[in-house]
Amino acid sequence: MPGKTLSEKLLSLSSGRSVSAGDIAICDVDYAMGTDGSIPMAMDYFAAMGASRVHSPGKLLFALDHYAPAPSPKAAMLQAKIRRFAREQGIPLFDIGEGIGHQIVVEQGLAAPGRLLVGADSHAVTYGAANCFATGIGSSDLAGIMMTGKVWLKVPQSIRITLQGELPPGVYPKDLALHLAKLLGADGAAYQTLEFHGAGLQTLDFEDRLVLANLSVEMGAKNAAFPFDDACERYLSARVDTPLEGLCADADAVYARSLEIDLASLCPYVALPHNVDNVARLDELGDVPVQMAYLGTCTGGRAKDFRQALAVFRQFGKPAAGVQLVVTPASREVLLELTQGGELAELIALGAVVVTPGCGSCCGTAGAIPEDEANVISTANRNFKGRMGNASANVFLASPEVCAASAVAGRIASPQTLSLKR
Repeated sequence: MPGKTLSEKLLSLSSGRSVSAGDIAICDVDYAMGTDGSIPMAMDYFAAMGASRVHSPGKLLFALDHYAPAPSPKAAMLQAKIRRFAREQGIPLFDIGEGIGHQIVVEQGLAAPGRLLVGADSHAVTYGAANCFATGIGSSDLAGIMMTGKVWLKVPQSIRITLQGELPPGVYPKDLALHLAKLLGADGAAYQTLEFHGAGLQTLDFEDRLVLANLSVEMGAKNAAFPFDDACERYLSARVDTPLEGLCADADAVYARSLEIDLASLCPYVALPHNVDNVARLDELGDVPVQMAYLGTCTGGRAKDFRQALAVFRQFGKPAAGVQLVVTPASREVLLELTQGGELAELIALGAVVVTPGCGSCCGTAGAIPEDEANVISTANRNFKGRMGNASANVFLASPEVCAASAVAGRIASPQTLSLKR
């Protein structure tokens, strides 16, 4: 028999039997996350199925992150209903201001090698950086897990992505992710695993990998898979409270297709409205003015991202007149780190609008909403029409460094562009 891919190994472990691509696996869920955008419907399904007590409350995590703080009485009452249910059932709840559920799962050490994690939000794929199987589910699936502690999954085929070389200065994991989106298209990895390998992977730290995993769903992927290595162990050993037992794919595993990418050949990219795979090289763009620069989200809202942006502001100065700089840390932990390090004060001095940690402006449910016809440059993962709460706005996606440089220039730019104009 051929060897197994990482996803096949992980789902074999979770289902308690040997499974291969195409098989249906009934799996024990290690952790399931829900948000205020998905929990209310899951609660309704849970009640409709006649359930009264959740199966394993300690394996659930509720995060109030989409409507944070509540923008309307209706949202506030739904959140009150979630709090009451969590309290009655003994479910851990992370309230308004704690941050984005995906970031919290990683910070709390819940994502760990060998585990199966699901989230009632598509970007639950983010946790795959932790050598686990992680994927998004719907509210009905979450209700089923609340009732049984199990989920069924079709074992995906895998695309092997081998990374070689090293990213050049000024090029970031976000650029690699956008390059992949351009290469594969919005559905080029539909219900498949993006499994990462290669010497180039060793040049990317754990938080870099979170970016790649996060954006895998924008190519249609079921999940992203990363081997257990030194970078993974370094990050997780300080957060996971159980021994780390990593997994790697077998050398003779069978893949649907294979890609090889030379990291040194990449450059800054920008995803143009209104699709993530509508990607262009930054140096091939024309003159595109911007009215808002958004730093945050589960893609680009960690302390490292803000420091990359600040390096640009320190070198080139404040945002241009007419550009609103919006800052949303991914979690309270990130906010505290930026506060204690002085970076938050620097951002405020630059005129930044600081939004409560959470999903905020990214999905347009809270926080800063762009005006009609505004061009927004964002560190987010999606730029669909209406994504930030205004269907008349245009959202461009880029790295934190490019977003900061664009804020300074008042038009889409890179630090290299700013240097040439000095």
